Amino acid sequence: MDLQDKRIPLWKSFYYALSGIQTALRTERNMRIHLLVSIVVIGCSIFFSINKLEWLFVILAIGGIFSLELMNSAIERVVDLITAEYHPLAKQAKDLAAGAVFIYAVIAVAIGIIIFIPYFFRWLF
Repeated sequence: MDLQDKRIPLWKSFYYALSGIQTALRTERNMRIHLLVSIVVIGCSIFFSINKLEWLFVILAIGGIFSLELMNSAIERVVDLITAEYHPLAKQAKDLAAGAVFIYAVIAVAIGIIIFIPYFFRWLF
């Protein structure tokens, strides 16, 4: 079997990707929290009519957090597949992946504060 035989149709790769996202939304609490917060942020973005540059940052923040959360979930599953017993390296792998999500979440919150605080103050006063 050569490399040509292992290729899957493009539509099938999209199907697998969407299936992974669906699995994460169904099984991962944090993914559902990110989705809820993203919906609120998009709603605020529409309400305040943020500019194009701000939209770019919002989209990057949302896309980045979803991407990292998916990678974190994948790493957790691979580690769980390899060993059901406690192992310090397995814990480190999971903690490192979770740390990456945490760092990006803090950055996303900072982006949100920088973008939306001025709009909230203008709206309130």
